[in-house]
Amino acid sequence: MADWDDVARVCLALPGTTESVAGSGGRQWLVRGKAFVWERPLRKKDLAELGDRAPVGHPLAAYVPDEGAKAALLAEEPDVFFTTSHFDGYPVVLCRHDRLDERSLTELAGEAWACRAPRRLVAEHRFDAT
Repeated sequence: MADWDDVARVCLALPGTTESVAGSGGRQWLVRGKAFVWERPLRKKDLAELGDRAPVGHPLAAYVPDEGAKAALLAEEPDVFFTTSHFDGYPVVLCRHDRLDERSLTELAGEAWACRAPRRLVAEHRFDAT
């Protein structure tokens, strides 16, 4: 399924997007200077919380429209999406990106982009995952 090069390709296809290295050393994708998708290494506290459910490798973090959308993803696809207490109260979901197909990755990145992009840019470039 999706690897980091796939994530980069999908994110960089979105208007106004750049790639940089985050403080953690992982890759991140930004729209007009705001991160919308990034490589999120799990910390000791995360690993302790997740236990055996912790994924191997670094998950992808992505903004979602709101806590309701986050809850829906967590409920609908718990084998793909998860969270830790670090993200409590934030509209961000963690993802086992290697379990996403092309369409799901494109939809997730597009929604994350739309959450962080300026309204005018979103209006100029309507995103359609179909």
